[in-house]
Amino acid sequence: MATIEVSGLTVALESDGATIIEDVSLALEAGEVMGIVGESGSGKSTLALALLGYTRPGGKITSGSVTIEGTDLLGLDEVGLRQARRGLVSYVAQDPATALNPAMRIVDQLLEAVEGSRADSLRQIRETLISVGLPSDDAFLKKHASELSGGQQQRIGIAMAVIAKPRLIVLDEPTTGLDVSTQMKVLELVKRLCDEHRIAAIYVTHDLAVVAEVADAVTVMYGGQVVETGPSRDLLRSPSHPYTRALLRAVPSTERRQMLVPIPGRAPSISDRNPGCVFAKRCAFATEICHESVPQLERAGVGEVRCFHHRELEGEGMPVVALAPVRDAEDNTPPLLRVTDLHASYASHTVLNGIDLEVRPGECIAIVGESGSGKSTLSRCLIGLHTEWEGEVELDGAPLARSAAKRTSEARRRLQYIFQNPFGSLNPRLTVGASLTSPLVHFEGLRGEAARARAVEALERVEIPGRTTELYPAELSGGQRQRVAIARALLANPGVLICDEVTSALDVSVQASVVELLRGLLTDGLGIIFVTHNLAVVRSIADSVAVLNQGTIVEHGQVERVMDNPQDIYTQGLLADTLDLPVAS
Repeated sequence: MATIEVSGLTVALESDGATIIEDVSLALEAGEVMGIVGESGSGKSTLALALLGYTRPGGKITSGSVTIEGTDLLGLDEVGLRQARRGLVSYVAQDPATALNPAMRIVDQLLEAVEGSRADSLRQIRETLISVGLPSDDAFLKKHASELSGGQQQRIGIAMAVIAKPRLIVLDEPTTGLDVSTQMKVLELVKRLCDEHRIAAIYVTHDLAVVAEVADAVTVMYGGQVVETGPSRDLLRSPSHPYTRALLRAVPSTERRQMLVPIPGRAPSISDRNPGCVFAKRCAFATEICHESVPQLERAGVGEVRCFHHRELEGEGMPVVALAPVRDAEDNTPPLLRVTDLHASYASHTVLNGIDLEVRPGECIAIVGESGSGKSTLSRCLIGLHTEWEGEVELDGAPLARSAAKRTSEARRRLQYIFQNPFGSLNPRLTVGASLTSPLVHFEGLRGEAARARAVEALERVEIPGRTTELYPAELSGGQRQRVAIARALLANPGVLICDEVTSALDVSVQASVVELLRGLLTDGLGIIFVTHNLAVVRSIADSVAVLNQGTIVEHGQVERVMDNPQDIYTQGLLADTLDLPVAS
């Protein structure tokens, strides 16, 4: 029997019994890492929580077992389950800033995870902090979460998870939003801790390149079901299920400037799943039987697949993805936006030094660098949200005031911003429709049915159903909220769009849709400043790239030149830490 064995796990809605995840079975040995991948709404996070014997409000575990070293978590009472969540299984959340208590010192949060005398507990805490690459001195222990970087916060989350030496760790998107260097350090940490302490891990992510780096095995989920599973190298090189193949086609490459291919249609909601194969409505290989009967998991090579036609796909290589067009580097069109010798600070602390940039119509310039390099500060200076800067910023040839409040309405319309955090950029008290129509009211005086029709059209452009206008942000996933924010910015019909990490929270198919949407806008003459840590997306969409390190542009040039032949040692390090998928067969 495997160290961790999940059998027939099903989670359903309490209201009507509709299944969220259905009949999920997994098996892991000590020290093994299994990646769980799939689009938003596939059931990944529901599965992750169910492995701890927990569901979100409105859901319930209706059947199955989660057995860890002979103990079935789902058979325990409340007290036993609480103890099991310390010694048998632990959890690392996606957002460490919300997972850590902002009012508690680091030492007090870690003390909650251990038992024994204070002296023994502090010794164990210091040893664990050293093992995750953090300081262990008293000054660090007395800090609050707000005093740490995002990478440090995530390491504290991992330290809390491993300090009691559980047999299983469930990690729910732990590197989403981290820069490539920090992400690589976290992944190396996870692999090392699992190996040293023989801890099994479930790693939930939408990043297939991360799975290729950290996981021994992969489970692909869609519509609440496991559709394919197998060793990571085999599955990612030669997938058997049409859905896995489609996911891989949507992934950008650091090696080639290629078009991204989103999966047609949308992932089904809980109440809108196909009576036959859950993927049938979006599958290019679907036949009549796929719409009428549910395929069962069956052996396929070294893994398992849920598909009637997987044998037809055996040995069939992945389709060739078209290369993306390259913009003329000699374009002498006057720039839409020009930044000259920009210096920015927070009080006496300088964060940007002598920034020079130009954005022409139809051009996408990427701004890359680690967290703290100054990327978001530069974006906020340009949009007028950070006013402590010197230098010159011109839009359409006219100088921009430092503060957005002092800019003309036309200047604010022409320069739009999409924020990194979709959870904070939409008013929780307004419906999606009300948020989308606000720029139409403000800039065009458009109201009523005409404004609503434009809002619905904008949602459809970003792959969101028009009926979403009646919902509130709390009813949407993170990826859906980000697409709503993009739609809102586009409704202003801007000349220049600043995108601050807009794809970091999106799964690969939605990311592909957004990137191709932005590519289409470039052909219409829109200028884009694309702030990101994802160098594969940079390769796909950007024409030029500026590399920021400690507030200074250390390298700037055409994407192909910078990524194929980086000159600065900092750029070379970023590229070395950037993950890519193994070449598919």
